[in-house]
Amino acid sequence: MDTLTSRGRAVRVGVTALALAVLLAGTLWGDDDHFPFGPFRMYSTSDPPNADARDTRVEGVDITGDLVDLGERATGIRRAEIEGQQARYAADPGLLREVAEAYTRRNPDAPQLTEVRIVIRWHDITDRRPTGRWFDETVVRWQVTP
Repeated sequence: MDTLTSRGRAVRVGVTALALAVLLAGTLWGDDDHFPFGPFRMYSTSDPPNADARDTRVEGVDITGDLVDLGERATGIRRAEIEGQQARYAADPGLLREVAEAYTRRNPDAPQLTEVRIVIRWHDITDRRPTGRWFDETVVRWQVTP
């Protein structure tokens, strides 16, 4: 078996020390975007015992007045993509037009949408247990202009 040279050992020790330093810095000051060198908050924190749980969805209203679920099957857009860009949609609701267009491409025979909205259903949690109570909050709304 071959042995490492002094230089080879020094390089390995240096790379290991650098990786540990980055990992430590990410742990102390990092955020989700720094994963795997930062904490993945989803698994490293917990909500307060009485904090409501959010459930985000995208829904639309078609020209017949029916409510339409604009989830991944209907549009091809994953809920996580909507949640991750929610601030952009709130700043410019017109971006929801893309969701309506994706729905139309996937469902060409469906009635046209007149409205698209992002709705958060807040589930009431007490002592870390769901109570069965909830309320909906429409956080972004875009309507088709005639």
